Amino acid sequence: MHITRKRPDTWQGPAANFTGTVWLDEIAAPEPPSRLRMFNVHFAPGARTAWHRHPRGQVLHVLEGEGLVQREGGETEAIRAGDTVWIEPGERHWHGAGPRTFMTHLAVVEATEDGTTTHWEAHVDTAEYPA
Repeated sequence: MHITRKRPDTWQGPAANFTGTVWLDEIAAPEPPSRLRMFNVHFAPGARTAWHRHPRGQVLHVLEGEGLVQREGGETEAIRAGDTVWIEPGERHWHGAGPRTFMTHLAVVEATEDGTTTHWEAHVDTAEYPA
């Protein structure tokens, strides 16, 4: 058993992968053989990820606020505190806060053998994001 008492510092989501203000806290990244990675992600109103994929899939659990999630070819769906979203391996998607609300979620992924968790793609166009 290993108890972490001090996490790494909070870091701002890079503009290459996010639109708007996003803050990330790494909650868990156990030593191998575990490949689990868990982040607490804080989105300001209107902030969102770029389109992306996870080779092993992703679980999102909304802790507070209201947000949006969309998979390629699907409708934009509202998500709220208490909702859990399973994103299939390789499924192209984006997620973030609603246009007028903050949203915080836990994001859980499994890294591949080489440590990859995410393949980032193009930003969500303003026309794609429901205001």
